[in-house]
Amino acid sequence: MSLAPHAPESLQLDAVDGYRLGALHYRPSGQPKGRLIVAGATGVPQRFYGHFASFAANQGIATWTLDYRGVGLSRPPSLRGFRMDYLDWARLDLAALLDHVAAQGAGPIWMVGHSYGGHAFGLLPGHERIERMATFATGAGWHGWMPPLERLRVILLWRVFGPIVVRLKGYLAWSALGMGEDLPRDLFLQWRRWCQWPHYFFDDPQLPGLAEQFAKVRTPIRAINSIDDKWATPASRDAFMKAYRHAAVERITLDPKQCGMGPIGHIGYFRPQAASLWQDTLDWFCRQPDTR
Repeated sequence: MSLAPHAPESLQLDAVDGYRLGALHYRPSGQPKGRLIVAGATGVPQRFYGHFASFAANQGIATWTLDYRGVGLSRPPSLRGFRMDYLDWARLDLAALLDHVAAQGAGPIWMVGHSYGGHAFGLLPGHERIERMATFATGAGWHGWMPPLERLRVILLWRVFGPIVVRLKGYLAWSALGMGEDLPRDLFLQWRRWCQWPHYFFDDPQLPGLAEQFAKVRTPIRAINSIDDKWATPASRDAFMKAYRHAAVERITLDPKQCGMGPIGHIGYFRPQAASLWQDTLDWFCRQPDTR
């Protein structure tokens, strides 16, 4: 199993509404076995997925990563006053990457979604073009699914620290809180709103029709979560994945000790020490025939 770094090619893509996005392409040598899109988590820049993407490319899979608008290579000069809809990341940004990847020759298209990336799949126009989907750390977001101490921390974030920082800065200075990339104000307000409900945005009366939209997904899904993930527990995963009710969903719960690893948590799946888990997912993608 090769963990050698793989130098990516930089891409500039136009989102559906014309917003300029920064993406990276990890190109394999020779004819690719398939095409893989990595749909990242909220506040996590695409470079974080570089080890995973390099690993996939070294396995002969053409792989693309993306920074959503407002983040990393797709960030505007200033986030103060930057307007967006959280759903834009799927409906406009990820949609543009899928269009680009679909135009890159023949072969199956797969997707790996991290946290928000698992939400994005049901929102994605043309999701039927993706043959298999694997998610890690996707959950419903409600603090009630979290362990008690983490629940308290998150409530304080939504109700106290987050609003203060947003009021002072004009955006969520996530980096100052040690939580990841800074995020636009609009995104923070939507995220906080949805996290008040056990089934996340499906419980939002302002978003009718989302359940029906997710019910259209027929793509086989692997939903992988770790028992030490305080933000997306297996119970939280199950609450969200119910929305993919017409897809074949395989739920996989990891125990870091049984995996012979240190902590996995919410983001550890994409660290190099988890490479043995990556191989299992890539083998699942390449397995034939693809049954739906």
